Amino acid sequence: MTISVGDRLPKATLVKVTPDGPDQINSEAFFAGRTVALFAVPGAFTPTCSAKHLPGFVEKQDELKAKGVDEIACVSVNDAFVMDAWAKASNAEGITMLADGNGDFAEALGLDMDGSKFGMGKRSKRYSMLVNDGVVEQLNVEAPGAFEVSSAEKLLTEM
Repeated sequence: MTISVGDRLPKATLVKVTPDGPDQINSEAFFAGRTVALFAVPGAFTPTCSAKHLPGFVEKQDELKAKGVDEIACVSVNDAFVMDAWAKASNAEGITMLADGNGDFAEALGLDMDGSKFGMGKRSKRYSMLVNDGVVEQLNVEAPGAFEVSSAEKLLTEM
């Protein structure tokens, strides 16, 4: 079943790199009591993700925060070290990079996809969502191969 507006996010463990090394993040605790703009990409360092999706959220983070977003997070089915390297290479300061290494979060959301024909295996669909205290308030899921509805700009127009 695919997550919908009004649903509570599922419990999952994500990982982010901190100065002390990898840190496991409980999704329930991460989203509790605040508003988070969450976006997912099929893969770090991939063309659309690197050229459009991540840069849009970096560029629009002040506008998102001015509209009440407490944190902006990017999630991908990659390991935490790749996500950290991608953030550094992309000058994505201010964006929390969350690794869904095994794709468990994507699968629990019903937003996983099979990228095997591209040599990518199990991945996440491209999407953006606004999450308030763990509940999805907005959800924008892309069609395969598209980048039309999950941008930071689109999320801003819906707030």
